Amino acid sequence: MTAQLGAQFRPGTGLRMLASAVDAYRRVFAEGEAAQLLSRPQPVRHAGFDFDVMIDRIEQEADGVVSVTLRDPDGGPLPMWTPGAHIDVFLPSGRQRQYSLTGDPADRGSYRIAVRYMANGEGGSREIHERLRAGDRLSVRGPRNAFPLVAASEYLFVAGGIGITAILPMVTAAERAGTPWRLMYLGRSRSRMPFLCELAQLTGGDVVVRPDDEFGVPNPRMIFEQTPTGASVYVCGPPALAEAAREVLSLHDPSASLHTERFSAIPVRDGDPFHLWLRRSGIHLDVAADESTLAAIRRVLPGVAYSCQQGFCGTCRTGVLAGEVDHRDRLLLDGERNNAMLTCVSRARGSELALEM
Repeated sequence: MTAQLGAQFRPGTGLRMLASAVDAYRRVFAEGEAAQLLSRPQPVRHAGFDFDVMIDRIEQEADGVVSVTLRDPDGGPLPMWTPGAHIDVFLPSGRQRQYSLTGDPADRGSYRIAVRYMANGEGGSREIHERLRAGDRLSVRGPRNAFPLVAASEYLFVAGGIGITAILPMVTAAERAGTPWRLMYLGRSRSRMPFLCELAQLTGGDVVVRPDDEFGVPNPRMIFEQTPTGASVYVCGPPALAEAAREVLSLHDPSASLHTERFSAIPVRDGDPFHLWLRRSGIHLDVAADESTLAAIRRVLPGVAYSCQQGFCGTCRTGVLAGEVDHRDRLLLDGERNNAMLTCVSRARGSELALEM
């Protein structure tokens, strides 16, 4: 499972020859001067777009949670968004992080995100909490929506901790539309649960706030056993919540429409081990059946860029030189899948894969 510099694993002759041929083709026809003559670029903005914003204010919303309000530096309107949308934020350190928009979609003058301080995280939340100040400028990408709110006759919303950031605009939208809704808001304690005051102002539905220190750790299955028949269920929080919703609803109400958003990488399902060749780095390694391609690469190249780990942001996109890919992303167009992959979710369909990196 450790990286090897060609001692034990070398790509097969056919794989090496195919990768070399593809690489040569790209140098001449895709990256060289001929590319400008033979194939005019036609960019597609299906992955969002970049623009600059300025931090208007940073406010404490709960213990360990701040909200960051962003505005256009010139005072203009920001791009439209819908409940469930997120933006990619490029921090001064170069880190790229994704945050749900948790303000009012009708307010084109500002965006709001919320960030929980993660002492043992990878540094993004610490940078926001400790280094950023009002007046600082940031680059962002988006908005994009991989968690859209669909029209429904009734909603059940379940938010775990900071998952309320994505759910709050949905509850507000249901309230404005007059659609019946119920929110289960779970957390460790009230002091750590942001936006309780805003939720208290929503009177058109039922808000159940359930801190662990008052009621004990809940059984996730019990939360979903009382789901209204045919309701659309939205879950944002730890993986256990989504898994419980999936199990319970499949047994008790298959007509329910389940929508989930995760905080962590999608677990690998039905994976097979394969050999990976990183041509530019000259590294060969094995990827385990339960390991993502990205995780394997990060064992040997810890600085490789990534963000969502769920197959929709495109940060970990890399070129494929040889081998067949089992595409599991939600981003690439059909015409892009022959020579690119998202390493966070996709893997080899076969025993070997060669990548450009």
